[in-house]
Amino acid sequence: MLDLDTSPASALPSDADAALVGRLFRPEVNGPSVVKIAGDRLIDVSATFPTVRDLCETPDPAAALKAAPGEDVGSLAEVLAATPARPRDAGKPYLLSPVDLQAIKAAGVTFAASMLERVIEERARGNADAAAAIRTHIRELVGEDLRRLRPGSPEAMALKDTLVREGAWSQYLEVGIGPDAEIFTKAQPMSSVGTLADIGVHPKSTWNNPEPEVVLVVSSTGSIVGATLGNDVNLRDVEGRSALLLGKAKDNNASAAIGPFLRLFDGAFTLDTVRRMDLTLDVLGEDGFHLQGRSSLSEISRDPADLVAQTLNAHHRYPDGFVLYLGTMFAPVDDRDAPGRGFTHKHGDIVRIAAPALGTLVNRVVATDEAEPWTFGVAALMRNLADRRLLGT
Repeated sequence: MLDLDTSPASALPSDADAALVGRLFRPEVNGPSVVKIAGDRLIDVSATFPTVRDLCETPDPAAALKAAPGEDVGSLAEVLAATPARPRDAGKPYLLSPVDLQAIKAAGVTFAASMLERVIEERARGNADAAAAIRTHIRELVGEDLRRLRPGSPEAMALKDTLVREGAWSQYLEVGIGPDAEIFTKAQPMSSVGTLADIGVHPKSTWNNPEPEVVLVVSSTGSIVGATLGNDVNLRDVEGRSALLLGKAKDNNASAAIGPFLRLFDGAFTLDTVRRMDLTLDVLGEDGFHLQGRSSLSEISRDPADLVAQTLNAHHRYPDGFVLYLGTMFAPVDDRDAPGRGFTHKHGDIVRIAAPALGTLVNRVVATDEAEPWTFGVAALMRNLADRRLLGT
């Protein structure tokens, strides 16, 4: 079994002054606590902010986090080391996903490269063997560089007319270059897993991949308050069979990874920082296979603020706020096994998604029914906070 990197240097951003918030499961209170990172220590601020949602609803979350008093609950190094342990030491705290009550949403087909791969999935009907020939044909029709094509523009609509005449139009092209973004529910509140946790791939899937993404955190009023990293684990064969199977392709046990920490916006870290951000992806398999990739937010087809506005508006409300996966330009086509079959995960793969301003999200791939089952939901959280007399603060 390959080792996971549990070092604080890997988990933390490259700059020391980041306003970082996370969630920690504390065995002594049998529930999660909101923590801020102060140097190499974790400070429990749950007495002020029982949930990350509460912190994100303040006018200036970064300043509020900095001012919040708290209890020192241990070193970051010790907590990171305890997080991936199976079975866990019953007396040691461990990291969770850094979000809680927020809805978990995702934007799809926001990069030209991944848009073409979604079209290929649809044409192949989930059959990886057919993908290579279809990829060549689609690229002959639409070209490879659609980055300058603004969705919904007259130029985009002219391309749509051409593709319709050629019989090559697709529902993925509709959301990729049309006026309306694809916004879907990735997972349920409280169901995401954090760094160093197992991520789940359904054992029936034979064509799947990681999706390295930036995840924005948004308040109930639409204020974008921070960002973190995410892995929108995707079953390409399931979604390729039918877009109506999107829920089965996306919302599975342990299939939404977020972390390691939420970095709040302040003077040094803003939405413009996110717009310029580059992500790297490394997948290392127990079979010796090594996949590397990148995703650059500067190449996104729709501005992050526009994606947020299409998610929350007068027609769509989120009283506890939401997190939004921004999509990825990464769609792996490197052959792992047979020629032409492209990439798919294998049990035990280590997936590392990194950005200097956000740290590194690290997870191990297992089957969905082998990953730790999600049992601690909103009702359990409310009962736990009530028992700790933290509600109403």
